Amino acid sequence: MFFKTVDFSRYSSIKIGPVVEVAVIEKGDKIPSDRFLIGGANNLLISPTPPPLMMLGRDFDYCRIEGETLEIGAATPTGKILSFARKHDLAGFEFVAKLPGTLGGMLAMNAGVKKYEIFNLLESIRIGDEWIPAKAIEHGYRFARLPGIAVAARFPLRRGYDDTLRRVLLKLRDNQPKEPSAGSAFKNPPNDYAGRLIEAVGLKGYRQGGMAWSEVHANFLINLGSGTYEEAITLIDLAKKRVYETFGIRLEEEIKIVNRQKGA
Repeated sequence: MFFKTVDFSRYSSIKIGPVVEVAVIEKGDKIPSDRFLIGGANNLLISPTPPPLMMLGRDFDYCRIEGETLEIGAATPTGKILSFARKHDLAGFEFVAKLPGTLGGMLAMNAGVKKYEIFNLLESIRIGDEWIPAKAIEHGYRFARLPGIAVAARFPLRRGYDDTLRRVLLKLRDNQPKEPSAGSAFKNPPNDYAGRLIEAVGLKGYRQGGMAWSEVHANFLINLGSGTYEEAITLIDLAKKRVYETFGIRLEEEIKIVNRQKGA
C-alpha cells in the first residue's frame, strides 16, 4: 500500500473537494476497514473534511478471458470494458458506453441504463479472497449490498457485440448536461421521476452560488465553475424539502455524500 495525493476539485466528476492523501491498494495488501473506497469518484460529493480514503491500484485494472468466463478487475474503467467487449465480440456490455467510472463503482450501485444493469450480467463478485455468487447478494434499482470491497467480478461469456444497441442506449442519455456533475443526484421514486419532481417544485435551473439544478435535466446537480460542497448540500436539501412538502415523496440520494460525520 502506498499513498497518492488527490485533488478532488480536479479528480471527481463534479469537480468539488479537497486535496488529500489517498491510500492505494494493490494485490497482496490488506484492505483497510476504516477507509472509504472512492473508485473513479464519479458519483461522489466529497466534503472538505472527508474520512480516510482509499482506491484500488493498477493491479485491479484488467480484463481477461478464462475458458467461458470473463474476469474484470474492479478498478477497470468502463471505457476499457467496452473496448474489450467490442474487440472480443462480447454481448451485454453495450450499455456502459460513456457511463463514467469503474467496474467497482458499477457493482456498488448496480449501475445501468433503463433495464440494462450490471447485475443482470454477473456470475460472481470477489470480496477479498472469496468469490460470492451474484444471486447471493441483495441488489435492486441502483443499489447492491456488497458484503465488503469488491476487487473483481466474473461474467459468463456471451458472444455477439451489438453496436446498434450501443448507439440506441447512448441516445437515451442525450438529455444529460455537459457541465461537471456526479450523475443523477436522486434515485427515481417508484412510478415517477426525480427530475420531473424537482422541475415541478420550481427548481429546474435554480442556482446557489456556483452550483445549480441543470436546465437540461433537473435531476443533475451541476458545477458552473466555482461550486462548493456547501452550495451542493444546500441545493440537495432544498430539493428534498420542497418535493416532500409538495408531493409527500422522500427523495433518496443516488449521489454519495462523503464526509467525516456520515462516513458516506
